[in-house]
Amino acid sequence: MTGAPFRAGDGALHVRARLTPRGGRDAIDGVERLSDGTAVLAVRVRAAPQNGEANAALRALLAKAAGVARSAVTQTAGPTSRIKTFEIAGDPAAIEARLRAAAGAP
Repeated sequence: MTGAPFRAGDGALHVRARLTPRGGRDAIDGVERLSDGTAVLAVRVRAAPQNGEANAALRALLAKAAGVARSAVTQTAGPTSRIKTFEIAGDPAAIEARLRAAAGAP
C-alpha cells in the first residue's frame, strides 16, 4: 500500500489511515505521505484515544464516507497506533471513489 492508501481485495477495500484523536471535528483531511513514502488517509476525530473511542469514531466516519453500514468496516491492524488499517466490505472501486471524493483526492 505504498502508492495509495487504498488496496482492492476480493470483495473489500483495504484502507490505511493516520488518525488524529481529539482533532476538534470528525473529518477526512486528505491523502498524506509518511516519512517512508507510504500513503495514508489523514483522518481526525473528536473522540479521545481512550477505551477504543477514537477507533470507533474512525470506523463510523469511514463507514459514512464509504456509504456502507458500520458493520461492513473492520479494523485489521493498529488498535493502539496512529497508523491503522481497515477493511471495508463491498465493491472496492465504488468505495474507493467515495473515499477519494471525501478526501478531495484525484
